[in-house]
Formats: sequence, C-alpha cells, structure tokens
Amino acid sequence: MTGTMENTSGGGSRAIVPAEIDRWNWGAFLLTWIWGIGNSTFIAFLMFVPLVNLVMWFVLGVKGSAWAWQNKHWESVEDFKVAQRKWAMWGAVVPVLFVLLFGGTFWTVASTMKNSDAYKLAVGELQVSPGATQVLGAPIKTGIPMGSIQISGPDGKASLAFSAEGPKGKGTVYVMAAETMGQWRLDQAVFEDAATKRRIDLRE
Repeated sequence: MTGTMENTSGGGSRAIVPAEIDRWNWGAFLLTWIWGIGNSTFIAFLMFVPLVNLVMWFVLGVKGSAWAWQNKHWESVEDFKVAQRKWAMWGAVVPVLFVLLFGGTFWTVASTMKNSDAYKLAVGELQVSPGATQVLGAPIKTGIPMGSIQISGPDGKASLAFSAEGPKGKGTVYVMAAETMGQWRLDQAVFEDAATKRRIDLRE
C-alpha cells in the first residue's frame, strides 16, 4: 500500500527494522532469557554461559528490539511498542518482587531459628559462662543464628552459629543440639573469641 511501510517483522536476520523501534530495550536488559522466550530471541540463553553473560546484559539491551522484531511476527510497529513497554514494566517490577520475596523468606527463617529452643538454650549457656563473660563483658548481645534445624515428629537436630558481642570483645557461638521426645539438649556449645581464636566450652 502506497505510503505504508511493509511489515517486515518475523522475517529473520535480513528483515529491515523500523528506525523508531531500533533502540535500547529495558525489558531485554532486565529480564534477559525470560524476555528472550517471550520474544522468540533464544540467543538470550547465552545468559547461562559464564563470562559471556556479563556482556549479554548489554548486548540484549542494545540489540534486543531489533532481534525481537526480526524473530517474531508483530501486527504493527505500535503493537511491538506496546508489548515492549509491558516487558520494560515487568523488568522493573520483577527484581523488586524478588528482593521482597528473598527478604521475607530470610526474615521468616531467621525468626524461626531465633525462637528455637536450641538457640535459646545456647544463649542461656553463653550468658552464664564465666569464661565467655570474661572475654565479652556484660551485657552480651547475640546475633541472628545461621545454620539448619531439622525436625521429624518429636525428634530433631540443629546445627547453628551466631555472633556474640559485649563491651570487651566479640566472637562466635557454635551449637550442635538434638531433640528427643520433644525435649532439646545441647550436645556441643562452643564460644570462639574473635581476637585470639580461643574456644570455650559453654557447657562446663
């Protein structure tokens, strides 16, 4: 039709890309291989290749629009623009959702461990340990425990580590605990002084 540019989308690497859409693509840059699937641009899977992926972020940002036009049929330039704006929007939203999800998961796990009997038992032993108090001073503050807690019915086991700090020093507490018939006990509870690496058995 006279005056109307031919729709070349989906024509492969030789297809002419309209100048108005041949620009930076935020959706491709932010969502990489996910965007690649939705836009039939499977070169985006190079994001899984070590070292190459460092460059592909920017390559997709620069070339993404052209590749998407050439690799997939679009009804019109405007249809393409609308779709890519949506990809850009989701490209901004998804990382935020991921951070919130990760933060929520971390907070839930940390809260569960900090409220566990194994952690409370270890903190209790730390607070009354003469050796630890001599190194740390008082009061003693403890950090978020890291490690694992596994429970199966009335039995369980825990392997934890958490920081301990007082006015005179700081260090790390290592804990091995077990639960039998609903009752937790400390199998090992050791404080390691950060300055000297000396270890103190908290159960003594």
